[in-house]
Amino acid sequence: MALLDPIERGQRGLETEAEVAGRTAHEPATLFEQSWRDFVFAEVWTRPGLPRRPRFLVAIASAVTCGLQDSQIDDFVRGALKTEALTLAELREAALHLAVYAGWGNGGTLDRAVTRVAEELGLPPAEVPAICPDPWDPDVRSQRGHDEFAKVMTFAPGPPATPYLEGINNFVFGEMWCRRGLDEPSRRWITLVGVCESGAEIPIRSHIHAAISSGNCQPAEMLEFCLQYGTHAGWPKASRIQSVVLEMIDKVAKGLPWHAK
Repeated sequence: MALLDPIERGQRGLETEAEVAGRTAHEPATLFEQSWRDFVFAEVWTRPGLPRRPRFLVAIASAVTCGLQDSQIDDFVRGALKTEALTLAELREAALHLAVYAGWGNGGTLDRAVTRVAEELGLPPAEVPAICPDPWDPDVRSQRGHDEFAKVMTFAPGPPATPYLEGINNFVFGEMWCRRGLDEPSRRWITLVGVCESGAEIPIRSHIHAAISSGNCQPAEMLEFCLQYGTHAGWPKASRIQSVVLEMIDKVAKGLPWHAK
C-alpha cells in the first residue's frame, strides 16, 4: 500500500474545498482548520461511495441542524448551485422539507442562506409552485396523505387519531412529500439528517429502513451517509446511526419490517 503524502493530501483538500464551497480556498491557520482541509474535504468529500448531490444535501442539512456558522452554510449552498448539483428551486424545496423534519426555525435558517447566496450570485427568483394554490377536498387530501405515507415509508399508516398524526397525514405526506420539485431520494437524505438529529428512536429506525427498502438509498450509500453525517454531528451520534443502518440493511435483505425483533 502506497503511503499518503501530506502535501498531496493538503492540495487535494484545498481543491475540493474550492469546488464544494464555490469560492477560493485558503490555507488553514489553525489545527482545527487543517482538519477540515485534510480530512473533511481531502478524504470524505472525495470518496466515491456517495454522489455529490446527496453529499451536498446531507452537508447542508447537517450544517444547519448542527449549528455551523452562516458562512459555512452559505459555502455549501453556493457550492451546490455553482456545481449545478442542486438548483435554486430545489434548494427552496429543501428548506421547506428541512422545516418539517428539523423544525421551522432550522428551515428558516436554510431559506435565508439560500436567499443570501442567490443574491450574491445575482440569480433571479426561483419559480416554485405554491404549497396549495387551489381549493381542496379534505377527504381527498387525507387519502392522498395515506397513500403517500404508504409509498414513502413502505408500510401502511394507522388512522390519524390525534392532531399530531393528522398533521403528518395531511401536511407532511398529503402536501409536502407529494411535491415534485424535489425528487424522493433527495427528500430522503434531508429527512435522515432531521430524524438522526432528533434522537427519536422510532423515526430514526423507521426512516432508515424505509430509505433502504424503497430503493431510494443503497446500503453502501447509507454507510457513506454515516461518515458524512459524522463530520458535522460528531462520531458518537454517527456511531449510533451506523448501528441502526447495519441492522436495517440486514432486515431489508431478509424482508423484515423495521420493528421486527
